[in-house]
Amino acid sequence: MKVYQLEVGNMQNFTYVVQDEETDEAVIIDPSWDLDQLIEVIQKNNLKVKYIINTHHHFDHTVGNDAMAMQTGSKIIQHTASTLRSDIRVSDGDKISFGNSELTVIHTPGHSKDSICLVGDGKFFSGDTLFVGNCGRVDLPGGSARELYYSLFSLISKMDENLMLYPGHNYGNSPTSTIGREKKTNFVLQPRTENEFLEFMNSD
Repeated sequence: MKVYQLEVGNMQNFTYVVQDEETDEAVIIDPSWDLDQLIEVIQKNNLKVKYIINTHHHFDHTVGNDAMAMQTGSKIIQHTASTLRSDIRVSDGDKISFGNSELTVIHTPGHSKDSICLVGDGKFFSGDTLFVGNCGRVDLPGGSARELYYSLFSLISKMDENLMLYPGHNYGNSPTSTIGREKKTNFVLQPRTENEFLEFMNSD
């Protein structure tokens, strides 16, 4: 899998194009702004986009959905808890295949009810659940510090530490990281009880 990481818009969003290098089929993760950059990557590399995948329903990760679906003829994939229109609904553990590549859906509520991460080929696309050096906020509708605690400590922190982390925003000191590095350096992932985490997030 080859990853094209594009920083777009004025909120430091990341949009991703993920290419299956054997077949040149691809998926787009979280199209929002600066769609000309996306189209350039797709055309330059002769990619056939099969799916658009949203890590969650917030507008800054989905506003480019319809335009890119129309441009590429691809289907939009979202978690079953999403409130937006989509072509395909996925749940925890579902597989998304394109070419000879595959991404597994991990449901990670906390930032929003429909937040998902995607893992495959040593790569971990975390949306707004986990950033380099931080995590997603929980004070928006559908946010829950309790759910985020579960997602971070029962799911993400137990994953392979060598996984390359690709976050939903460029908020850290580098555009990518690894799960292992974040466990060591990200203050959000330091060991805490659930109550300590709730206190910590509410005092943010």
